[in-house]
Amino acid sequence: MIKSLDDVQQFGNGNMDAAVKSFGVVSKGFQAITVELADYSKKSFEDGTQALQKLLAVKSFDKAFEVQQSYIKDAYEGFASKATKLGELYADLAKEICKPFDGHFKKMTPTK
Repeated sequence: MIKSLDDVQQFGNGNMDAAVKSFGVVSKGFQAITVELADYSKKSFEDGTQALQKLLAVKSFDKAFEVQQSYIKDAYEGFASKATKLGELYADLAKEICKPFDGHFKKMTPTK
């Protein structure tokens, strides 16, 4: 509990330290998320290009339908997988952002 001006000052310094640590975590987390999104975009574009090349090379409607169906299935599975991965990254980021503040605010709770 706050008992003096020094306690208030220490609490303020603790807030600043926790905020700086938290901003560092945010920066690293968003870098990881950006890398994942860039990798997914690149792979998605490459897969789409390959599917288009296959589609242009087919001679029958049935084969074209097969190529398109295969591409859609793979694209959906890739999207679902990447969405799960990004969800995990965002959840981990939220947990890591709060960690620097966790112990700091426990000091301020009144004890009985």
